[in-house]
Amino acid sequence: MAMQATAVEDHHPTNWYGEMAPREKSAFWACTGGWILDAMDVQIYSFAIPAIIAAFHLSNTDAGLIGTSTLLASAFGGWFAGAISDRFGRVRTLQITIAWFAIFTFLTGFAQNYTQLLACRALMGFGFGGEWAAAAVLIGEFIRPEHRGKAVGAMQSGWAVGWGVAALLATAFFTMFGQETAWRALFWVGIAPAILVFFIRRMVDEPKVFDETQKKLDAAGKAANFLEIFSPPVIRTTILTCLLSIGAQGGYYAITTWLPTFLRTERKLTVLGTGGYLAVIIVGTRGDSMTYVRLKHKFAQECLFHSVQVELPESVTTAELVDNVRRLNADSRIHGILVQLPLPKHLDEAAVIRAIDPKKDADCFHPVNVGLLGVGDRKRAL
Repeated sequence: MAMQATAVEDHHPTNWYGEMAPREKSAFWACTGGWILDAMDVQIYSFAIPAIIAAFHLSNTDAGLIGTSTLLASAFGGWFAGAISDRFGRVRTLQITIAWFAIFTFLTGFAQNYTQLLACRALMGFGFGGEWAAAAVLIGEFIRPEHRGKAVGAMQSGWAVGWGVAALLATAFFTMFGQETAWRALFWVGIAPAILVFFIRRMVDEPKVFDETQKKLDAAGKAANFLEIFSPPVIRTTILTCLLSIGAQGGYYAITTWLPTFLRTERKLTVLGTGGYLAVIIVGTRGDSMTYVRLKHKFAQECLFHSVQVELPESVTTAELVDNVRRLNADSRIHGILVQLPLPKHLDEAAVIRAIDPKKDADCFHPVNVGLLGVGDRKRAL
């Protein structure tokens, strides 16, 4: 029985971690942390898509092009990072690529137009692809052969953790802030991975196999050649692995980039709160008004907005109606307010319209917005 217990203990799924040396553990956590934070910065965009579409008046094609540019840039980033890691070291390359994608994720939050957004995400992709390559090579060379497969698998599982962190952040930010602030704040948080660079600088050394290889190359008077993957002995492997990666990564990102938007627009799952809210106030039950309100709800969904309906009895007073409007003004989750007109004759229609926050006035009937439209300032009015 004792021998059986020992055998079970020897094959425990986490024993391999306890057997690693301190420096191996440091390398493992540096690479795993890089993958977690890399995933967070990449997937933030998926949760921000509806808000970005609304903020910049983009089409789905425009939003998809941003995701595509990020992935294309990541391919070149991985290749480039592999080349410089052969020349300058795995650890230094990992530091550079993590700082790179963190900085450009942060800058994305300041984008003022589509061109700036596209450029920031493409440059971010260059760093995120580079981090993938640098971390995979570093952990593969650092961890002893008998534990290498388990360590690499555990590191790559960190991607799902990063995806989950992005989902939690999106849920929190779109609940606490307005849509315009929330999507930008998501990208500002993307600077967090830069902190990992200081840990790597202090705790992670270059793998011995890299140092030994560099000494051999120096002794032979040679340098690493990044075009070597296209040489006759390895060209077949290069092509097959590229095709495998294109299929796997293409399928994965085609789904996950649009998954939050799909769940919200097609399945009406709004738990992530990633879109704006339009509040429609209707007084009474006039048939024509009810039909018109249903059309407004449908149009709001097509514009990637949630819509809520506030139904009040025809006997409501002007003061009670204005109180409802002010409550919606103060609700940070509501981005637009629309009062269905005409109102019953006993209500002061002008007072109700003046009570709407001009910034949330979906119909642009507030005197401030009427004035802006009158002088041709459509951007501020709308």
